Amino acid sequence: MNIKGMDITKNLRLIESLKADLLLAISQLYSEMSDEKCDDLRGVTLDTLSDSIIICYLLARRMGIDYSLIDRQISTKIRLGLLQEHDAEKYFGDLSALYRTRNNPCTSDMKN
Repeated sequence: MNIKGMDITKNLRLIESLKADLLLAISQLYSEMSDEKCDDLRGVTLDTLSDSIIICYLLARRMGIDYSLIDRQISTKIRLGLLQEHDAEKYFGDLSALYRTRNNPCTSDMKN
């Protein structure tokens, strides 16, 4: 197999691995959320969701989508959610908080 063929194969293997990692991370989150004995649900959620977001960025890049394009699309979807008064915004102001955090990452409305 030539070098280009090896690159394609490596890329496809990594894509499959990232897809599996994403499913595993989400399934672990669901499992922990349903576990009555989970002592640190907030920590598990933070860890699992941050892993999932990173995996999504890596998967996007392997699919030929630049990180900056993903960021622009996320911003567009946040603005759209604000305009359409998504329930998360209407009831809790979550999209406004996310918008502010993404536009000024040094401050956050969320308590650590």
